[in-house]
Amino acid sequence: MFLSLNAYLRIVRASAWYDLVVTAPFLTPWSFSYAQGHLSMLNVRLGGMALPVFGAFQTLFVCLMGSVVLVWSLARLHAPSIAGGRFDGMARLLFALWMAWTLALTGAPLLWLFIVPECAWGVAQFLPVKQMARRSPA
Repeated sequence: MFLSLNAYLRIVRASAWYDLVVTAPFLTPWSFSYAQGHLSMLNVRLGGMALPVFGAFQTLFVCLMGSVVLVWSLARLHAPSIAGGRFDGMARLLFALWMAWTLALTGAPLLWLFIVPECAWGVAQFLPVKQMARRSPA
């Protein structure tokens, strides 16, 4: 099964919108602090333990990653491409790998809410795309 280029670029843009929505709370220390409390409560409701409180250094790295993902999302919205989708797919599979590692160490059920979409978007961005035939010079 091959996707048309337009269908593939819609997937790239949709994954970028998903990232904007999911990652926005990780952009600032204040929005992250608010989100962390809600994520902790959700993890407890799912049967896990409360998440640890982050100090300034942990929050710094969360916000750095949130900033990078948001900028990368805007780049994919501005100029979606096959290459951008493939790079994003690889990043998502790496993110899912490290989330699965953390799940194995902590058992935090909240991580499933991130792992499943990351894997789905990652796989979708590696689907084959039907390329237009190139015309050879006459």
